[in-house]
Amino acid sequence: MLFTGEHEHTIDAKNRLAIPAGFRAQWRESRDGAAWYAVPWVGGVIRLYTERAFEERAAAGRLTLTPEEDEAELQATLYGLTARTEMDSAGRVRLPDGMLALVGLGSEVVLIGAGDRLEIRDRSAWRSGRTGRLAQMPVLMSRVNAKRQGRGGE
Repeated sequence: MLFTGEHEHTIDAKNRLAIPAGFRAQWRESRDGAAWYAVPWVGGVIRLYTERAFEERAAAGRLTLTPEEDEAELQATLYGLTARTEMDSAGRVRLPDGMLALVGLGSEVVLIGAGDRLEIRDRSAWRSGRTGRLAQMPVLMSRVNAKRQGRGGE
């Protein structure tokens, strides 16, 4: 699935967040899986991956039963803090207790389409930073393209 756009939402007292109807309409369990994976991220973000997308990325990283120390620590942190969550009949996902506090999110959020995933971000921070992010887009595109071509990014 390709996720685009921004959708303002409120996380309720039970830590439930509604997935926008447009995304639910595109959802195919046979393609996307039955659930979402919520991944706490730096910068006050929770990333939401479809079950299938998350499992494909996780499988691509399984190269050895004896990872080196940094890789083992990354895996323990990433998978230890990640939670699988299913949508209820109203199209909501329940975020685990403590995850919002861990990343510093309150109840007023924006759900951002980020290509292969959704991102939950603080609503006021997203609003106030939109112009700056747009202005930085050419620089980011250049750095990402340089990295993809093996030239670094500086």
